[in-house]
Amino acid sequence: MTAPADILRTVTEIAVAETGIAEADLRPDADLRGMAGVDSVRVLRMVAKIEKTFDIELEDEDVFGLSSLDDVVLVVDRALREAAA
Repeated sequence: MTAPADILRTVTEIAVAETGIAEADLRPDADLRGMAGVDSVRVLRMVAKIEKTFDIELEDEDVFGLSSLDDVVLVVDRALREAAA
């Protein structure tokens, strides 16, 4: 099972690559949608890469409710637990 800290590290790397925002500026609790240059298309590309990386499929209602990296970690962790069950 992947630990939440490992999920956060991977999600942060993907967010940096997809948004162009420096890792130092991507706090786990920061509102992604409020950051300059982050739009819904970038968020969806980020989610698609996260799904591929972790070999999971996130529910649409979870995806549209995401606002921070902490939120992403929670839904990825839940999806991984469900997939392992």
